[in-house]
Amino acid sequence: MISILGLIVIVLIGYLIYALIYSEKF
Repeated sequence: MISILGLIVIVLIGYLIYALIYSEKF
């Protein structure tokens, strides 16, 4: 079972990576 905190951490990391890639493209 995945904990809520673990899920939030995964979402935040994924969002940061997406933001870095998007900013580099732009």
